[in-house]
Amino acid sequence: MTNPRQLAFIALRNVHKGAYADVALDRVLQKVSLPDCDRRLVTELVYGSVRRQRTLDTLIDQLARKKSHQQPQDLRTILHLGFYQLRYQERIPASAAVNTTVQLAKENGFSGLTGFVNGLLRQYIRLAEKIKGDPLQLPESPNLENLTSIPLSPKRGEALNSPPSLQGLGAGGLGFALTFPNDVKSQVERLGILHSFPDWIVQVWLEQLGLTDTEQLCEWMNQSPTIDLRINPVRTSIEEVEAALQSAGVLVRRIPHLPQALRFIGNTGSIQKLPGFKEGWWTVQDSSAQLVGHLLNPQPGEVVIDACAAPGGKTTHIAELMADKGKIWACDRTPSRLRKLQENSQRLNLQSIQIYTGDSRHFKQFQNTADRVLLDAPCSGLGTMHRHADARWRQTPESVRELSLLQRELLTHTSTFVKPGGVLVYATCTLHPAENEEVISAFLAESPDWQIESPSGVELPDSTDSTPQGWFKLWPHRQDMDGFFMVRLRKNNNSE
Repeated sequence: MTNPRQLAFIALRNVHKGAYADVALDRVLQKVSLPDCDRRLVTELVYGSVRRQRTLDTLIDQLARKKSHQQPQDLRTILHLGFYQLRYQERIPASAAVNTTVQLAKENGFSGLTGFVNGLLRQYIRLAEKIKGDPLQLPESPNLENLTSIPLSPKRGEALNSPPSLQGLGAGGLGFALTFPNDVKSQVERLGILHSFPDWIVQVWLEQLGLTDTEQLCEWMNQSPTIDLRINPVRTSIEEVEAALQSAGVLVRRIPHLPQALRFIGNTGSIQKLPGFKEGWWTVQDSSAQLVGHLLNPQPGEVVIDACAAPGGKTTHIAELMADKGKIWACDRTPSRLRKLQENSQRLNLQSIQIYTGDSRHFKQFQNTADRVLLDAPCSGLGTMHRHADARWRQTPESVRELSLLQRELLTHTSTFVKPGGVLVYATCTLHPAENEEVISAFLAESPDWQIESPSGVELPDSTDSTPQGWFKLWPHRQDMDGFFMVRLRKNNNSE
């Protein structure tokens, strides 16, 4: 089977049964040999349909007699693929999107509904032709620019007033226009439907950023992710890696403030086949994650503990920054993920890393042994949703609360690993205050021997959100990298 759309349908069907999007996609791609262009199409259709699920459901709700949740799941998936191509894939002709979607219905048990599928998609196209101008410009309310500390979500069980109405559909991106009343609750729903996020995530961002930045962040999170690499100075130089990749016709550019970072430009093909990968000259790591290692600032000869280390991107970076001299304890409770760390460290030819399996909350043997500790805490990943298409649908306010409790436990215990005068860096790839600022504030309130240390000696990207308290956030739409929170903490010298 080599039909990209059928492969995308199979992967999406597995996602809707509970599989992670990347796992489901990898499973179908491993079974076939496809040209790079078809692999990219399958990937785009799967990740795009998952990301845009709420928007695509809204189209079904507005155009079909039965709401999206009332449609058979496989038919809903087929309609998602059709609408995704019409709305978001400008290079695919509308006729091709319709015809291939009708064919999908025919081949997957819906022969009797091919007329319905054809009619629904063509109705979308007809309505699109009636809209002039940019259909994505939805009404905004000028008095909503500064949304801070405002309760934005309706109370449980309270319906939003004045539900949205479909005004029409537009050409260009074949989009739709919705009208909403200009109140705060409706703006949350507007952004959620237009950019396909749950209302609660939109609300968290609005409360921190305001309307304009939140919309920019939503747009950024729906882009296909870039790929950054981190060169290994123990084995090579950034100039040597640049030259090797250039000779293979692969374009890269340097990233300001990060001396080991390069970003791929355009398609790369298989990462493992690129020059220098097998030789351990570089590894893939987003630029914001690289900043965490520089904030920790490990020195040769020190003892460092990475408390939640797998799959090892930051652990191997620590080893590189220490010139592979010293001892790094890489701890994690998941053996399979630790095996990945071990493979990475072997490929990079790093000798200073020692694996320790288990839950860092239960370790007692490391008390007062480390010069530096990195707690890259398990989190909701709300800063990396562009990489994990289904994360926005898997996380909930309840799961965030549970994670914040875990993070507090980890921070309280791993802080005991640090010697007097030592350093702990707390980092997450989420943008939720409950997992970031609130965790640090609670820890400092209970830990008089600790204080925040300003990130001196670390070059921060332009417009980084550095606060008077001393922690800082990387907002993806401002720095063009994954969303991260990080803070450096110092233990008093006179601590026992």
